Amino acid sequence: MSMAGHESNSSSFRIGESAQEKGLPYIINHGICQSVLDDTLSSAFDFFRLPAAEKVKFMSNDVYKPVRYGTSLRDGIDKTLTSMPKKNEYPQRGVSSGIVDWEKIGRYCKEVRKLGLELMGPITESLGLSPNYMRDKLEEGMQVMVVNCYPPCPNPDLALGLPPHSDYSCLTIVLQSSPGLEIMDAEAGTWRLVPELPGALQVHVGDHFKVLGNGTYKSIAHRAILSRDTTRVSVVSFHSSGMDEKMGTAEELMDHHEERPYKKYRESSFRDFLNFLSTNDIGEGKTFINTLKIDN
Repeated sequence: MSMAGHESNSSSFRIGESAQEKGLPYIINHGICQSVLDDTLSSAFDFFRLPAAEKVKFMSNDVYKPVRYGTSLRDGIDKTLTSMPKKNEYPQRGVSSGIVDWEKIGRYCKEVRKLGLELMGPITESLGLSPNYMRDKLEEGMQVMVVNCYPPCPNPDLALGLPPHSDYSCLTIVLQSSPGLEIMDAEAGTWRLVPELPGALQVHVGDHFKVLGNGTYKSIAHRAILSRDTTRVSVVSFHSSGMDEKMGTAEELMDHHEERPYKKYRESSFRDFLNFLSTNDIGEGKTFINTLKIDN
């Protein structure tokens, strides 16, 4: 999906249609310079090359910590650096090493935030809502940056880097150093590797939008596979409303016609999701969206 001409009604329709049918698998012409993408991945690799004594300073299983590092599979990831940057703030608090250029990652953090806000308008408009329906909430909302490192695995067919899941966010934007992200082809019932496309970013519609549209949008199931020879890094930006802002189905969509006669999901906040994450293991197949389903 190209962002060129994204301000037009026809492009808004294409973005919305792609989000409903495919979950926006990737996007090109997004306006973020290739040098920014390259610098971000290079800085991410620099972090994971740090001595263990440096990285362990940020070790924590506390999902509420602004910056944390983990090596267990509890979150479904082998090695990860997570940051919850405030608006216009770099994810560098507490990092003392001069080896990693955190300003470069911070530059990407700002650029990808702007991209996320640009994508929101066409998506909500395709639901029949105002293109500004979510803008204020997203501008003041959550952006969580997760940097994942997947080392080589001698038996990649016997292990996963990240188990199947959907994201609890409005949008997730993924930058990766090499292929390894797979999405579920719901019609065929098979996993499909997202192809490598220079300069492209993967975009997933998350559970937030699935709830907002009462199931109209697909929160795409995806997973990460491992390579026998290559270390892969992904930089993931989650975009959501505020920590305690409740997301529910838009009342404007509930006209009780035959296609959408009732709400299918309970409302919830990002804090509710973090509480779920702190007490559940997605590696066991548990999903937050399933806890929101309403039996009718």
